Amino acid sequence: MHKTAIALSGGADSLMSLLLLRETGAEVMGVHARFLGADDEALHERLRDLCATLAVPFHLVDLRREFEELVIVPFVRAYQSGLTPNPCATCNPAIKFGLLLDRARELGADRLATGHYARLLHTPQGPALYRGLDADKDQSYFLSRVPRKRFEHVLFPLSGWTKNAVRLALAERDMNPPAGRESQEVCFIPTDYRDFLRERNVRLGGPGPITLADGTVLGRHAGLWNHTLGQRKGLGIAYSEPLYVTGKDFAHNRLLVGPKAEAMSSGCRTGIPNLLLPPELWPHEVLVQTIYRQRPEPAHVAVDQSGMTIAFPGPRAIPTPGQVAAVYSPEGQVLAGGVIQEAIHAA
Repeated sequence: MHKTAIALSGGADSLMSLLLLRETGAEVMGVHARFLGADDEALHERLRDLCATLAVPFHLVDLRREFEELVIVPFVRAYQSGLTPNPCATCNPAIKFGLLLDRARELGADRLATGHYARLLHTPQGPALYRGLDADKDQSYFLSRVPRKRFEHVLFPLSGWTKNAVRLALAERDMNPPAGRESQEVCFIPTDYRDFLRERNVRLGGPGPITLADGTVLGRHAGLWNHTLGQRKGLGIAYSEPLYVTGKDFAHNRLLVGPKAEAMSSGCRTGIPNLLLPPELWPHEVLVQTIYRQRPEPAHVAVDQSGMTIAFPGPRAIPTPGQVAAVYSPEGQVLAGGVIQEAIHAA
């Protein structure tokens, strides 16, 4: 029989995953990873008590140093480089399905289960990652950079569940999540990434001009790192029509803005992708998602040794460098994921 470690965050999803595994008679253990310096000792005790009540072994895994080095430091450096990073898509391959999976196996588990809303199917080519049943909670986008080999030791008990069904099932079992609240989208940023960077005294660029493409100055920005491509709100300037961020001129510290037509893109270029299926096995039609909570849309994807070149059939909202471009089949299989390096402006 498989011995399964369940990654317990303290939230409803990992709790429901634990209960489902236990109810099937599976041999399980609970593992909770410490990621942050000021971690919640009270939560650790509640998790211990929960596992003791359920007669499930519990292990606390300290990954604070590794999380700082592999997730937080790259996050800060990305902002210093003018990118808008996606730390969850970095954490999943490096930490959750990297070091935490390794530690779980060292503790005697054959596989690691998590509360992610995604599906894994076994195929002749190996594990295949698919979108979760709940379209509103699907997390396959964040998992697109996890190496396929890692999924051989992964289980998603909530693959066929919706968030609402999880809430109802926990209520029926009279079970409350130990954390008492939903986990944040970015666990180490309690409020705003700008406050987080300021509190760490990160050296970032200062104020500069906001200009149109022709150089007309419309106002001042407080630092290019405060803005993302395609941004419309929060520019602090008045104009005859809505303006969007269309680019960043780092050489002259200029924030470029323009009408919506100038904030459209014909594609993007990524770094070296994580291939979950060899490109020669991809279907003729593929879809691409360039930001979370965006529906994948048709695109042409060319893969070479240094990355992916993604071409949209028509103008789309400009992708943000630092975010992830995830490639899907029409059936929802994740084919690849790569970090966007640059947007290709529409002609």
